Amino acid sequence: MKFPGSVLASVFLFVAETTTALYLSSTYRSRGDGMWQALTLLFSLLPCALVQLTLLFVHRDFSRDRPLVLLLHLLQLGPLFRCFEVFCIYCQSGRIEEPYVSITRKRQMPKNGLSEEIEKEVGQAEGKLFTHRSAFSRASVIQAFLGSAPQLTLQLYISTLQQNVTVSRGVFMVLSLLSIVYGALRCNILAIKIKYDEYEVKVKPLAYVCIFLWRSFEIATRVIVLVLFTSVLKAWVVIDVLINFLSFFFYPWILFWCSGSPFPENIEKALSRVGTTIVLCFLTLLYAGINMFCWSAVQLKINSPDLISKSQNWYRLLVYYMLRFIENAFLLLLWYLYKTDIYMYVCAPLLLLQLLIGYCTAILFMVVFYQFFHPCKKLFSSSVSESFQKWLQCACSDCRRQKSPESTEKSDLRSPTDREETPSSSKISSMPSQILNADEFSSA
Repeated sequence: MKFPGSVLASVFLFVAETTTALYLSSTYRSRGDGMWQALTLLFSLLPCALVQLTLLFVHRDFSRDRPLVLLLHLLQLGPLFRCFEVFCIYCQSGRIEEPYVSITRKRQMPKNGLSEEIEKEVGQAEGKLFTHRSAFSRASVIQAFLGSAPQLTLQLYISTLQQNVTVSRGVFMVLSLLSIVYGALRCNILAIKIKYDEYEVKVKPLAYVCIFLWRSFEIATRVIVLVLFTSVLKAWVVIDVLINFLSFFFYPWILFWCSGSPFPENIEKALSRVGTTIVLCFLTLLYAGINMFCWSAVQLKINSPDLISKSQNWYRLLVYYMLRFIENAFLLLLWYLYKTDIYMYVCAPLLLLQLLIGYCTAILFMVVFYQFFHPCKKLFSSSVSESFQKWLQCACSDCRRQKSPESTEKSDLRSPTDREETPSSSKISSMPSQILNADEFSSA
């Protein structure tokens, strides 16, 4: 049985970030910064409440008679209690013999084109640990992108305006960045396990390192770009955020309405139609929040039983990173044109170049992960490099097709003028004969 390290990491980030946020908000209050205090508390307490609801929803405690658990979650102590429960189960797993076990069937990764199916006995303790890991993974994603991401943006914006980074704020920003990167990593692993549910997935340590570096560069550069743009054009950043957020929020619903599928009823049996709608809206809200800062690694599909599309679409990934790179470059260009005196001692061209290179570095680590370290790369119909080559070939062929009719049209336009200006071969050949006949006539 695996050590529940992911649960421990989630609880540590949750407690550390919440504690630091409360301390930082008290410092803002002592300085008289009421607005910064209110926003810091908002981005700290709102994800805390959502994390409590997520843990209760996954464990289905709403329909069970557990008043103590509900009270602890109400007091924001649910993750600590769940962590204690996880380690109690883990410590007692090898001592008590379980009377009931369930058998699961998983397929191994294909070797030489063949894939074997293996059976594994899963006890009650291991099943409970699996449920706890799943609940904490989802809670980490919610905390990262609905709390830590806006929190990091806010604190970096305050530091930019004040041109000062205190120790508490610096620690808080580091914890927030780690929380976002960890949430994105959990999102990647969840996407892999949901897409390849039939297979036994084993993620290697180098894959974790590659995902960590990919997400770190991507999220850090995105947050810095947003903060720089906000510091010079506060009104326009609202338009940019709304366009991004609403586009990703309504995109799954538009696909669902265009498909003509019936309304999904199989999310949770105990939920009514209104409850199902609220859950789906919350999922699309989380989906939009993730894509605001980084690639979500999944495509939300409302008409699917798993709510996630299991097909690997490289072109959607390519379009996302191309558009995001163009957007970041455009925002940085506007910041460079409208920068104020607070950036007097900043080398703006160098900073702009570093941020663009940092985002390209994130894309490089992403390609390396999918090309070499993805645990299910043998199941891909085509790799990233092959799909990119096909896309380039299609783009080049389209350009050639557009050029070919233009060249034919130009040749058609030139032909009548050429006929008028240059004499034909018949005219040239008839000229000598006419001259000869004139000479003979004169001699006669």
